[in-house]
Amino acid sequence: MNHPKKQRRQLAHQSELDHLKEELAKKMILQIAQRFKVRESWTAGYRRIQAELDKLELHLSGDTIRKLMSEVSLYNRHRNGKYSSYHGTVGKIAANKLNQESNAHQPYQVIHTDVTQVRLANHQWTYISVMMDEASQDSLAFQLSTSPNKELIMRTLEELIDNLPDDAQPIIHSDQGWHYQLAYYTQKLANYHFVQSMSRKENCLDNTPVESFFHLYKKELLAGFPPCKDITELRKLSQNYIQYFNNVRTTLKTKGMTPVEYRNHALIA
Repeated sequence: MNHPKKQRRQLAHQSELDHLKEELAKKMILQIAQRFKVRESWTAGYRRIQAELDKLELHLSGDTIRKLMSEVSLYNRHRNGKYSSYHGTVGKIAANKLNQESNAHQPYQVIHTDVTQVRLANHQWTYISVMMDEASQDSLAFQLSTSPNKELIMRTLEELIDNLPDDAQPIIHSDQGWHYQLAYYTQKLANYHFVQSMSRKENCLDNTPVESFFHLYKKELLAGFPPCKDITELRKLSQNYIQYFNNVRTTLKTKGMTPVEYRNHALIA
């Protein structure tokens, strides 16, 4: 049986070793992070740090690395989360015209809209409103704002109207966000003979095209890069991405064509 004093010395020694190991790990984490510094911003996440530490035979769990990164002000929980505009019933709730059965093959028949959010370097949110054609996967409208307000939604709708043929009377599908329920929006749709459709509460399956676009937008344009410094920088990057998405990026969904190619092909078929 170990003597109590000996046990205390052993525990103290182990604690000292653990502390030294932590301090060494912090120093190594900072050195690794410095190698991956881009535009004066830290870009290495805990997984990359962990992989580099493994190469140096220092094996730590992800939780431990996140803790140590936080202690040296490196760990960033930055997320471009989903924006929820649902505030209950504040206006008109439209019927769901899709019911998970829509599979439009012709452009301008079904158009999906939604809003998401992206955090800037100053920790403020930018809100992004889009209109996506279900058949071509074409982004027909894309607007940004520092507020998810009426102006953002109406600018998106106006851009869509400008990009539609004069005789188009599509279904416009959204969630039950408060701005899609109010009279200024529903009346504008009615004025152009657009058919309004809404998903049921907390069911985004009918809005898959726009959800998919937001996922790709954040993954391909934003993931792995420092947050944009302001909305002007994000707008410029986004405009370039929309050009790429509509005119360069091909998918199996559009039979190996770009959205614009598919749209033009479908309209003359």
